Amino acid sequence: MSSWRSLILRIGEKSPEYGGTVDYKDHIDACFGAVRREIEHSEDEILTFLLQCSEQLPHKIPLYGTVIGLLNLENEDLVKKILETTQKSLQDALDSGDCNKIRISMRFLTVLMCSKVVQPSSLVVVFETLLSCAATIVDDEKGNPSWQSRADFYITCILSCLPWGGSELVEQIPEEVERVMVGIEAYLSIRRRVSDVGLSVFDDINKDKLHDEQDFVEDLWGRIQDLSKNSWKLESVPRPHLLYEAQLVAGKSHDFGSITCPELPDTLTSLSGVDFGRQKHEAELKYPQRIRRLNIFSASKTEDVQPIDRFVVEEYLLDVLFFLNGCRKECAACMVGLPVPFRYEYLMAETIFSQLLLLPQPPFKPMYYTLVIIDLCKSLPGAFPAVVAGAVRALFDRISELDMECRTRLILWFSHHLSNFQFIWPWEEWAYVLELPKWAPQRVFVQEVLDREVRLSYWDKVKQSIESTPALEELLPPKGGPDFRYASEEEDKTEYSLSVELNGMVKGRKTARDVIIWLEESVIPVNGIEVALRVVVETLLEIGSKSFTHLITVLERYGQVIAKICSDEETQIMLISEVGSFWKNSAQTTAITIDRMMGYRLISNLAIVKWVFSQSNIDLFHTSDRVWEILRNALNKTYNRISDLRKEINNLKKNVAKAEQNAAKAKAELDDAETKLMLVDGEPVVGENPARMKRLKSNAAKTKDDELAIRESLESKEALFARALEENEALFMSMYKNFSNVLNERLHETFGEKSMEASGDNESMAVDEEDNPSMDMDKENGTSKRYTTSEKEQWCLSTLGYVKAFSRQYASEIWPHMGKLEEEIVTENVHPLFKKAVYSGLRVHIDR
Repeated sequence: MSSWRSLILRIGEKSPEYGGTVDYKDHIDACFGAVRREIEHSEDEILTFLLQCSEQLPHKIPLYGTVIGLLNLENEDLVKKILETTQKSLQDALDSGDCNKIRISMRFLTVLMCSKVVQPSSLVVVFETLLSCAATIVDDEKGNPSWQSRADFYITCILSCLPWGGSELVEQIPEEVERVMVGIEAYLSIRRRVSDVGLSVFDDINKDKLHDEQDFVEDLWGRIQDLSKNSWKLESVPRPHLLYEAQLVAGKSHDFGSITCPELPDTLTSLSGVDFGRQKHEAELKYPQRIRRLNIFSASKTEDVQPIDRFVVEEYLLDVLFFLNGCRKECAACMVGLPVPFRYEYLMAETIFSQLLLLPQPPFKPMYYTLVIIDLCKSLPGAFPAVVAGAVRALFDRISELDMECRTRLILWFSHHLSNFQFIWPWEEWAYVLELPKWAPQRVFVQEVLDREVRLSYWDKVKQSIESTPALEELLPPKGGPDFRYASEEEDKTEYSLSVELNGMVKGRKTARDVIIWLEESVIPVNGIEVALRVVVETLLEIGSKSFTHLITVLERYGQVIAKICSDEETQIMLISEVGSFWKNSAQTTAITIDRMMGYRLISNLAIVKWVFSQSNIDLFHTSDRVWEILRNALNKTYNRISDLRKEINNLKKNVAKAEQNAAKAKAELDDAETKLMLVDGEPVVGENPARMKRLKSNAAKTKDDELAIRESLESKEALFARALEENEALFMSMYKNFSNVLNERLHETFGEKSMEASGDNESMAVDEEDNPSMDMDKENGTSKRYTTSEKEQWCLSTLGYVKAFSRQYASEIWPHMGKLEEEIVTENVHPLFKKAVYSGLRVHIDR
């Protein structure tokens, strides 16, 4: 990397390029000097790289802004190009809804204003453009309030610029800034307060709190108000431009080009209730809230950090996590070296966990946050591991309040994290869970963590890790391999002999067709389909039990045999039961086998749903993740098939358009050639050179054939997509029908006719405090003495939690069928708690 590139990239860091020290003036002087020397030879490269660094290392924007301010003193043309590029980038981001680019571009502009590069009035014009659009969106008559999340995002962008430039704006154009602030206040007065219904990590049972609690926009507005009262002073934003104020003031401030906001999809008057909900869901996916604060540590851990400084540090951390997601080592290094003068380990841990547990889904796969936490523990060995342990304990103490999806994520993260640190954990702290009933959330959490640890290692290793608390061995999963029904003749001699015979056929390389003939002629007529199914499944699973590769080989060679005898839903349910019985000692292998069978179309997703809701599994809903993992896998596979088809159809549509253009162009060239006159033996003849005409005709025919081929492929994919959507509808209708059936009777028995509060923004699950999972605590040693929630209550709470989680996770697929769902399943006759769980997952007010 050339020296000017490394100086731009590493500015503000303790790096060799800057002698291992952090002095902003020295860094800016060195960087500016290197850029000034190279600008004559590499202007375009410098411009591109400087803007790229400003966008992807936004915590350094004040430093880059100062460098550009100094360049503005000597090279106004370059700075004009920077502003033109930024204006185009911001407009493109607005048109495409690129939230991160919009937010960072506006922060960049604000810093350039501080460095006397951009006119303050131009920045205010950008603010007012977004403010005007936001006010229009939430207007019931002119706008479309279902897209309020876009309006809120625009207001958040404006407010989040002020920590970086509020002081300068107020100093230079106080009246215009006041006008913007009044406009924002007016917007806040007409918008609807946003509740965290369905998206809260903790299920808050305090109804009144929801009325009083500020949402994210109101909270940020309050922090900015406090900052304004404090004369815009804060510690978390470096202000290096002040070191060069005397020089920068001599530079020319430029106007920034105008921007426009994209049009709204529809007006409110044309939207039905379901359409409004669908558009609201679409808007929230496109303009999501960046963070939902966990506040899992006591206030004393972060009491020295002012509210606005907390917001700024969160912005830094979220930016680093987003832009450096492809380089976790660099990400950890940047997170440790943020430009703030105070310690922020607890705030960093809270922010990372808020992303790991963010609903409806985190910006990146949970694995990414796992790796970042591991790297931070290694970067700050004396501080961060203890903070992470504190976060785990805080979340464990509130595990009964934790959303079911968040519990699963926490289990997966914690087991993986421990596997990277030799499974070391003070398990004696949690030994008391053995005294709790088997349905207590804390006990289930420890049990599931140990199960996942075994998957990541092996049983004896995990047992060794809990030697300090040997009693916890009770919560370990069973040790052992498959449970083969025909390991000996004791069970059933007839079935045993059939299994031996089938095993011999497989080892003798008999084809699937040979096995099917044997079954149809010798087994099914004599013993029936159930015996045939049991023998085939058990024997083939035993042959494939040595490894995952063996399983795949068996399914590929003899999948037709299984498909032949499991041709309907009833036999497929029996097949799943046999798999569960064979691998009863390994939840992981059970899930993998069923997933592979679904992949080979041996098992339908509807059969899996019906099996999950069979009586033997229903009793495990609150004590194990085993059946839920299988249901999640089935839903994910179905969802992925549809997503893949959508992508393929979109690509084919683009290819069709391109093929049409090519065919039209080839036809036009041929027509043009045919109309031309040319001399042949002195006589005028219509058409060009025969060789060229032949080539043009061939090209026209080929391009037309290509277009037809792509169209046929598109029609085929669209037919598959239509069928997949029908299967998807049947899948979700079946799932909700089964949930309704198993819940309604139990909810009436356990909670009676208890329903929700209908007023205000109360959108949490209506469970009274006495119904909430709770523990009596021994105040002296902090251990639990007894768990006060009955098994029936816990079963209902857990199952309702999964209803909400599945509704939220697959909301995009559920909304198209919402009308039918309300008509057939979520009717007035269902228990209000079930209805509440469904609507909470879909982010809908129960009284809409």
